[in-house]
Amino acid sequence: MPFSLEGGAMGKVIGVGGVFFACADPGATKDWYVRVLGLEATDFGGFMFSHETSAETCGKGAMTIFAPFDAKADYFKPSDLPFMINLMVDDLDAVLTRCKDEGVDEVQPAESHEYGRFAWIMDPDERKIELWQPIG
Repeated sequence: MPFSLEGGAMGKVIGVGGVFFACADPGATKDWYVRVLGLEATDFGGFMFSHETSAETCGKGAMTIFAPFDAKADYFKPSDLPFMINLMVDDLDAVLTRCKDEGVDEVQPAESHEYGRFAWIMDPDERKIELWQPIG
């Protein structure tokens, strides 16, 4: 547990509470996420993910990664934006089929690792989206 200089306990960050980003046309971007990725929009115009739902699907593997990258890294390419959004999915093949049906192609070959399967697409604002199916 972190401590202050006075020796008392301090608060700590316990997770990512949201990801917020600017868009040329927020309505069109929201509609793309609904149509292509099957997300359900909330009344406030965004999307919510339940930690309970991801824990049910992934067990103890349910987590959010928060990691800085070297500014010269090419991991976010072909996007020119300095960040990427990773979305956890329960069935990567089904999500990729939906993407393909909507005319959205993968931007690099899918990969499998001991901690999950990954695929990458671009959203309409040229943000790279990493789709991650954790191994539960």
